[in-house]
Amino acid sequence: MQQYISQLNEAQQQPVLQKDGPMIIIAGAGSGKTRVLTIRIAYLMHQGVDAFNILSLTFTNKAAREMKKRISDIVGSNEAKNLWMGTFHSVFARILRSEADKLGYPSNFSIYDSQDSLRLIGSIIKEMQLDRDIYKPKQILGRISSYKNSLITVKAYFNNPELQEQDAMSKKPRMGEIYQAYVERCFKAGAMDFDDLLLKTNELLNVFPDVLAKYQNRFRYILVDEYQDTNHSQYLIVRALSDKFQNICVVGDDAQSIYAFRGANINNILNFQKDYAGVQTYRLEQNYRSTKNIVEAANSIIDKNKTKLDKIVWTANDDGPKIKIHRSLTDGEEGRFVAGEIFEKKMQNQMANGNFAILYRTNAQSRAMEDALRKRDIPYRIYGGLSFYQRKEIKDVLSYLRLVINPKDEEALIRVINYPARGIGDTTLEKLTIAANHYKRSIFEVMQNIDKIDLKLNAGTRGRISDFVTMIRSFQVIDQNQDAFYLAEHVTKKTGLIQEMRKDGTPEGIAKLENIEELLNGIKDFIEGQREIDGARGALSEFMEDVALATDLDKDTGDDDRVALMTIHLAKGLEFPYVFVVGMEEDLFPSAMSMSTRSELEEERRLFYVALTRAEHQAYLTYAQSRYRWGKLTDSEPSRFIEEISGQFLEYLTPNEGSYRYKPMMDIDVFGDVDKSKLRLNKPQTGTPPKKYGEDPESSTNVRRLKPVSSNGSSSVSSSNLPDSKLNVGNMVMHERFGRGEVLNIEGVGADKKAEIKFDVGGIKKLLLRFARLDVLS
Repeated sequence: MQQYISQLNEAQQQPVLQKDGPMIIIAGAGSGKTRVLTIRIAYLMHQGVDAFNILSLTFTNKAAREMKKRISDIVGSNEAKNLWMGTFHSVFARILRSEADKLGYPSNFSIYDSQDSLRLIGSIIKEMQLDRDIYKPKQILGRISSYKNSLITVKAYFNNPELQEQDAMSKKPRMGEIYQAYVERCFKAGAMDFDDLLLKTNELLNVFPDVLAKYQNRFRYILVDEYQDTNHSQYLIVRALSDKFQNICVVGDDAQSIYAFRGANINNILNFQKDYAGVQTYRLEQNYRSTKNIVEAANSIIDKNKTKLDKIVWTANDDGPKIKIHRSLTDGEEGRFVAGEIFEKKMQNQMANGNFAILYRTNAQSRAMEDALRKRDIPYRIYGGLSFYQRKEIKDVLSYLRLVINPKDEEALIRVINYPARGIGDTTLEKLTIAANHYKRSIFEVMQNIDKIDLKLNAGTRGRISDFVTMIRSFQVIDQNQDAFYLAEHVTKKTGLIQEMRKDGTPEGIAKLENIEELLNGIKDFIEGQREIDGARGALSEFMEDVALATDLDKDTGDDDRVALMTIHLAKGLEFPYVFVVGMEEDLFPSAMSMSTRSELEEERRLFYVALTRAEHQAYLTYAQSRYRWGKLTDSEPSRFIEEISGQFLEYLTPNEGSYRYKPMMDIDVFGDVDKSKLRLNKPQTGTPPKKYGEDPESSTNVRRLKPVSSNGSSSVSSSNLPDSKLNVGNMVMHERFGRGEVLNIEGVGADKKAEIKFDVGGIKKLLLRFARLDVLS
């Protein structure tokens, strides 16, 4: 055992060697908390504590498996199997199965997942003849979940006039009836949902003192990982179980509390010392993961929060490179910069794709990153979600667009003929399919001739089919005269897809709306890029060809070496040598929906802290000066979080023009000639980052280290500025959108000069050199 303890530093050894009493381990990012927890459990067993008397609670099965494996390596697998170790839900489900009869449930009760619960709530709403546009099943389920995690039972709900009034104000006066019916139906079916696993455990421990005593005596030593992520229900269970012996060890980092949106209560860790007498506090402050620049930059960020526990995270690692800040003109260019940096690092240092991670605040941001990585032929994997073009709402829009180009596309037709619902159900579709097979025609052709074929359909159904056909035909007419963006925007509105998303006020519904917005943004960006291709006009067919290639590349090749793309919430607990945090803009990160109170803003800052501390060697923060919103280019401001980092840890890759801009409320030209250059406040010299108050001038970024940029804000060279001798047939070139290619032919002179280039991905394209942005590789 001593050999394992000797591997720990002094700060890590102290909590391991304290056997009894309550303790809190405040563990900074990358400080080795999992190792400390693991060796502490092994040490308790070494000191004679029976494995059956140890309860270890984690938040993920992965964490539990990893800890159990490490403990097995120390004490042997047979003893490790006797530990009560797992997630809150898995451990409490095990207890509930043993004690189910006391609550009136069978021991083999079912556990409903979210889809089971949604179906049941949907049935209840239908039976009660309620309006699904007001009583949306996902919203109702979310509300019930929040009740249960706050220990608000059906009885407590009906005894709380304030809650009932809130629901009445939101036009859901029958919310309590739905809650009651849902609980009764679950009980009748012998089923619990995920939230019941916590709620019913609380009920068991409070209503049956003998059961509480039984598990208090069994779990004489309790360890809780990620304590800052516990909700009120979890907190009360842990408090009850540990009350007798008070041998409780909680581990966490208040600076990484980022799950308030799902009920986590940061006060659980902040107030731990008040809950137990004689609490020993240990701090793991040495970061083994990241460089000094990253660790100290993260410290300078989290120091801005007022609600926090005292700790100073430090590292003995090298200084490492400074955090690189990059400004792009647009989000599309931001994606191309990130892909270009990854490509260069891979080539220069022979690095694997798995060394890189791209983190973003919202899932919709993956689109620009995915497009740019594909153009560079860099494999990637989306974690915690589907690739952008594989998401349901995106496939729905694309199916409508496929129908415009090819009405005979039956897969696309079947997908959208009744979505959003328009009264053309499965029975009607089946009749249309049988007729199409009989006449050897496409389903759409049958629909076009619906009045000439006897399908035993009523007049209302025939009318709805004719309306659908007319709608698709109208889209085809628009396609002949307008570009892909105009048509796609019209399709999303005319079909009712946008209205459908807006009806759903859940986080998932909002995310779907954001994804459709991002698709339109991508189409707009694509059209802008088509200007440089000779003969291209940004038509729908051109975009769909580009997307078809994209979706083909989405298919999994079985190669695990890929760049990781994920939201920051999913990145917690992970680490990568190179991390790109993208979309560092006000109203995006911090999110516009999380800035109404100080506590919300502090959680956003903790989220940024988590993002930054995922990086081991190099962190990049990127932002765009303008970003498409529903296809319109809107100005963006750099995130306040960039300014909150002490300037000595930053290197600006593009000249920083300052964040504070004077925006007049009216057109100032009415006052005569005005020198508008004087209206920018605090404008630093070009290429110099803004000075922070009290910053040492010697520590600021050296201007000579900054890369010059072209007028378009990109670090690539515009080929129109290259001398003719610089671009020749046979040259290998790199293009921001299309990636690597070989020049096959050059023709024309002056403004009409064109290059025919064969790209590795995307085939042969003829580019107008006055627009093309090319780097000559060889």
